[in-house]
Amino acid sequence: MDKQSRREALRQYKEKKPAIGVFAVRCAASGEVWVAASRNLDQQQNGVWFGLRLGSHPNRALQAAWAAHGEAAFAFERLEVLEDRDHSPLAIDLMLKDAEKRWRETLGARKVTG
Repeated sequence: MDKQSRREALRQYKEKKPAIGVFAVRCAASGEVWVAASRNLDQQQNGVWFGLRLGSHPNRALQAAWAAHGEAAFAFERLEVLEDRDHSPLAIDLMLKDAEKRWRETLGARKVTG
């Protein structure tokens, strides 16, 4: 990769906006579902899985299910991605909160964060 290609790739990386939306963590063994909103869906699974692997996730029920069934029983799923970013940060937060609540009610899920 020459310098120009590297610069272009770096520029594109810096300009890329993270996906904003709602995700679910599902346990296939127990059927339990946890839902949360995120301003960075692209990195959210890594954060949740990291806490669970360390045994330090703030949601005790999620951590207990992880300990009982193991990582292989869990799946990360993007439920909704907010495409419209032409709003204020406060409006985006409200849209995320509403979407998270709607998905929790639809799926009968709990919050990821406890």
